[in-house]
Amino acid sequence: MLTLYDAARCPYCARVRIVLAEKAVPYDTINVDLDARPTWIYDLNTTGRVPILDDDGLVLPESRVLIEYLEERFPEPPLLPADQAGRARIRLLLERFDENLGDAYYDLRRERSSRSARDALEAALDRLADLVARQPYLSGEEYGLADCAYVPWLFRAEVGLDADVRARPALVDWLGRLEGRPAIAAELSLAAATR
Repeated sequence: MLTLYDAARCPYCARVRIVLAEKAVPYDTINVDLDARPTWIYDLNTTGRVPILDDDGLVLPESRVLIEYLEERFPEPPLLPADQAGRARIRLLLERFDENLGDAYYDLRRERSSRSARDALEAALDRLADLVARQPYLSGEEYGLADCAYVPWLFRAEVGLDADVRARPALVDWLGRLEGRPAIAAELSLAAATR
C-alpha cells in the first residue's frame, strides 16, 4: 500500500493526489501540518517539504518526481502520450513550470499588495491561455500529466489570491473540460475549503 505524506492546502501535493485519483490507486494519507512540521518529516525529506510518497519502503519526495514515478508504476490510464516527442513536450512544460506559472504565483502570495506581482501572475495566466487556445488540453490533444501538474495553482490563485483566472475564455474552456473529471473536481472543492 502506498502512503502519501500530504498537506491539503499544498498545490504540489494536489498534483500527486490528482494523479493517484486518475489512476484509481488506493493509498493511505498522513497529513502534515505545514505550520508546525514534525521533526520526523526531515528524516523522509531533508527539505521537510511534502509531498512524500512511501511505496513499500521506497521513499520519494518532490511532486514532479512522484507524478512521473506514478505514471511509470501505474501506466493505466496513461497520462503521457505514447510518442517520444509528445512525452518530451510534456516534460518540458513540467520543467518550465516555475517560469510559466509558479514563480509569479508565489511572488504574489508573498506580496499580495504588489501591483508588479499581480501583473506578473496575470501575464503568466495570459501565456497559459494562449497555450490552451491552440489545443484542448495543456498536455495536447488529450488530457494528461501537464494538466494535472498546473491546475492546482489556478484553483488556488482564484480562491486565495483573487486572481481573475476565468477572465480568459480559453482558460474557462480548459477548466470546464478539466472540472468534468472527478479527480479535478475533488481538488477544486479541496482548494476552496482550504482557502
